[in-house]
Amino acid sequence: MSDPAAATTPSTGLRRQSLRDDAADVIRAQIVSGELQPGTLYAIGQIAEQLQVSITPVREALLDLTKEGLIEMVRNRGFRVRVLTDADLDQILQIRLMLEVGAVREITAHGLVGDFAALRDLADRTQKAVLADDLIGYLGIDRQLHLALLAHLGNPRLVDFVGQLRDQTRLYGLDRLASTQVLLTSIREHDELLDAVEAGRTEDAIEVMRRHLEHARGLWAGRTESKSDG
Repeated sequence: MSDPAAATTPSTGLRRQSLRDDAADVIRAQIVSGELQPGTLYAIGQIAEQLQVSITPVREALLDLTKEGLIEMVRNRGFRVRVLTDADLDQILQIRLMLEVGAVREITAHGLVGDFAALRDLADRTQKAVLADDLIGYLGIDRQLHLALLAHLGNPRLVDFVGQLRDQTRLYGLDRLASTQVLLTSIREHDELLDAVEAGRTEDAIEVMRRHLEHARGLWAGRTESKSDG
């Protein structure tokens, strides 16, 4: 006869892993949106109460986010969101330019996107989110769009790495930026990029992706223009 306790262990483990992953997703979104502010000390219990889960999956989620470079743990006190310097942001931009521009070149030149419907839908949803003042929703959909496009290269390691780089950047002053139409400019660039990729205009796609990422560099730092634009 099998041991009842042993039989329930796998499902318990799956539930615990799911709680850990769900907590990490929520905290990551709060970091990226600026809801959790860099440099501010947060108690683990405070986050667990907010998410209505026990401390254990939250602590495990925070360890994952520490490995991703998003937070730093403060012994016996809680955690802080890492403060990114201009040098950090410039390094992230440099890496993303190298990876994403090169990926778009390959995707466009070889016609690797067979069906643009899903990508167009994500682009439309980013606009709807901004117009509805759903800025956290915008961030999540924008992330999905970029990674979905890159996924057509067939290199999941690259997609995962770019996702981590995106998560390490936060949009400070997001409410102010949305009110000045800056995010709508970013949305228009999404459409320009998809148009160029679908038409097989490789050089145009490269240029739009480069401009889009350099524009995003300004958003990360809470500015209306990218650093490279002066």
